[in-house]
Amino acid sequence: MGNFIANEGLSIFVILVWLGINAYLFVEFYMRFLVQKWFYTRVLLGHALPWARAPAACLNFNCMLILLPVCRNLLSFLRGSIQCCSRTAARQLDRNITFHKLVAYMIAFHTAVHIVAHLFNFEYFMDAQLNRNSSLLTFVLSEIGNGDNASFLNPIRSNETNPTIVMFTTIAGLTGVAITLALILIITSSMEVIRRSYFEVFWYTHHLFVIFFIGLVFHGFGRIVRGQTNKDLLVHNSTLCADRFEEWGQPGSNCTVPVFAGNPPMTWKWVVAPMFLYLCERLVRLYRSHQKVVITKVVMHPSKTLELQMKRKGFHMEVGQYVFIQCPSVSRLEWHPFTLTSAPEEDYFSAHIRIVGDWTQALYEACGGDSNEPQEAWKMPKVAIDGPFGTASEDVFRYEVVMLVGAGIGVTPFASILKSVWYKRIQNNQEVFTKKIYFYWLCPETQAFEWFADLLQSLEGQMAERDVTDFLSYNIYLTRWKEAEAAHFRVHHEAENDPITGLKQKTLYGKPNWDNEFTNIASKHPGTKVGVFLCGPPQLGKSLEKQCMSHSEDDVKFIFNKENF
Repeated sequence: MGNFIANEGLSIFVILVWLGINAYLFVEFYMRFLVQKWFYTRVLLGHALPWARAPAACLNFNCMLILLPVCRNLLSFLRGSIQCCSRTAARQLDRNITFHKLVAYMIAFHTAVHIVAHLFNFEYFMDAQLNRNSSLLTFVLSEIGNGDNASFLNPIRSNETNPTIVMFTTIAGLTGVAITLALILIITSSMEVIRRSYFEVFWYTHHLFVIFFIGLVFHGFGRIVRGQTNKDLLVHNSTLCADRFEEWGQPGSNCTVPVFAGNPPMTWKWVVAPMFLYLCERLVRLYRSHQKVVITKVVMHPSKTLELQMKRKGFHMEVGQYVFIQCPSVSRLEWHPFTLTSAPEEDYFSAHIRIVGDWTQALYEACGGDSNEPQEAWKMPKVAIDGPFGTASEDVFRYEVVMLVGAGIGVTPFASILKSVWYKRIQNNQEVFTKKIYFYWLCPETQAFEWFADLLQSLEGQMAERDVTDFLSYNIYLTRWKEAEAAHFRVHHEAENDPITGLKQKTLYGKPNWDNEFTNIASKHPGTKVGVFLCGPPQLGKSLEKQCMSHSEDDVKFIFNKENF
């Protein structure tokens, strides 16, 4: 229980506060539209009025939040600022995309409630105009303002129209349709199956947020939802006059014709600050994109993995960080995230890019990947770099004992860590707190081992030379294999080096028994906090998180960290 609180306590607190604010705003604004000011509006619309206005307030709040988790430079600044004070608080910033998604789901929910309520509202407005009976209060209220068209209550001014026409001829209607369409496209294209298979669709439709926010700001300028003015409330008491509407404005009557006005637009007050912060974020990205980046070396690894080694003036990185890469010759609009695989101690920064889609294939070809001839330096494509940005892996050296778990190409953050810890060991850096690293790599195919095995072979050889094999234990697992491959493995199993990786450490087959692994590590390192770092699929993350909670005792605690970008 204590480890669960250490891992998830602050996250749960943040989510509960966020949900609490949403609940408070909903109830508060629902009650606000039950007061006397809105009595006549409710005569026309009933409780559909507060059901439309309450989610609108929640929408304002969540639209204020939605941009903040994607302000990467702001988050990196905050992470660096609070990391020295609270590691737990800094870890919450690594879950920015998760919170971004939660806020998006909340926006979708409140949008749906808001739309349904307004559909009822427009039907009620239309019914009040169609039922032209002067003995009905709803009709009398709908006729107010026909002369000067200033103090009207019903925005549908004629019985010769319909809600559809009003929807496409008013500011609120047009912006509402634009907002809804943009939101539907953004959310549907964000589904994992589309995002992974058609990233360009996800990327381009996500930029409809510009239309969404423009429509959001102007949505309330039509002032369709109207109530009695504060001045009119002093002279016209709806409680006394509602049943005497035939006398309104008549000589000798105490009941004047009520005067109505729309609420001033409020949304811009909620979103102007985050929109300004996001604009600054984009300006920083634009500035960085124009800084010169030089590709110093291109390495074509097996299994179609491209390694770019680059330099940029003033570039400083930490282990486990990532950058966004743009190649103008491939696409001027697309930026893709890649983990840095170089160490801070090296005089360049590098990224390993697996060729899995149109953009990576085009970059591969631009770098000469499909050519047998070496690519000349001046023919290298121009690239732009945004970053680096922090991740959970930055905290790796804050733990005395570390478990690194990578799945497939998810091993890339740990290349930087393993390189850096080796440099620190050979330089006798006394400031290194980490004393032991357990590294696990799970791959579904033998080809995936090829590029990273080179690094492990180098580390293995250098550790043996310096007799420092104690600080790193690594286990490589092949999770799927063909029958022909299995026969080859059996024949060469007794060889000195592993037939797949060429390492002294033999490849294991199947999946790790995590219960045994955690039990073994806990028994070897009593009284320590073990940092567990994962870059892999969500299913593996859930399994490891469960193991962290079940194996944490008073004398040893496993702290779970997951890469999330």
